[in-house]
Amino acid sequence: MYHNNISFAGAGRVAEALCKELFHAGFRIDKIVSETEVNGSLLADFCNAEWSSDLHFPDSTRVILVAVPDHRLKDVLENIYSAPGTLVAHTAGSFGIDIFPDRILKKGVFYPLQTFSKNRKINFTDLPFLLESSDNESSELLKNLAESIFGKVYFAETEQRRMLHLAAVFACNFTNHMLTIGKEVTLHTDFPFEILAPLIKETISKAIESGPENSQTGPAVRNDKNTIEKQLELLSFSPALQKVYIEMTSSITEYYNHKDKKSDGRLLPHPSSGTQ
Repeated sequence: MYHNNISFAGAGRVAEALCKELFHAGFRIDKIVSETEVNGSLLADFCNAEWSSDLHFPDSTRVILVAVPDHRLKDVLENIYSAPGTLVAHTAGSFGIDIFPDRILKKGVFYPLQTFSKNRKINFTDLPFLLESSDNESSELLKNLAESIFGKVYFAETEQRRMLHLAAVFACNFTNHMLTIGKEVTLHTDFPFEILAPLIKETISKAIESGPENSQTGPAVRNDKNTIEKQLELLSFSPALQKVYIEMTSSITEYYNHKDKKSDGRLLPHPSSGTQ
């Protein structure tokens, strides 16, 4: 479909998902670089590419997507060697183009705002891609990559993307941890975790449709101290979970007390509003 060959530095969850999706979209994959041969060679075999542990990329590669853990990103970028006109873009949400060494002339960020897991296929249709680049040509190239797999393109500055990445930590990682705690509490009954599935699905659906700030229910938002005390007693088997319960309850109660007093209902000041 496109005449822009792609290579990958990394063969983990993000690299695998993007590589397979772009391969299915008609792109030629030149090379997969990873320290682990098992993951790298499996992905390379899938998309008819070369596997290597060497970060030297062929001149035929137009775009190198760097999908490695954040703590490895700087070191990998400093050791990439490619043709001068090759665009190198990383997939990290918390870093901008300032992390690239000066010798890489065309650089960018190709950040998919999604959670990725092994052996779980992601639907890329309307998946947000937050892009940033060093020049207009690179912006257009990254935009074409995202749109070729039906992603939804947003150009975002580094600080905007970092804040959205932080929002994703709350919305995804912290939510998942609360579900893990919910499952742990459920284990103290004779019922399976799946009994909570309809509740979880309705909670997420309602938050998206009506706004999470308009969807809160439960004893904390009502400041129902009698129920709160009884539930804390039920958690006597785990002081650690009691602490989490107290922190979350206090946060919810304070938020809705704050919301009643301020028209915008914000928990925190907006970054552009300054502080007093």
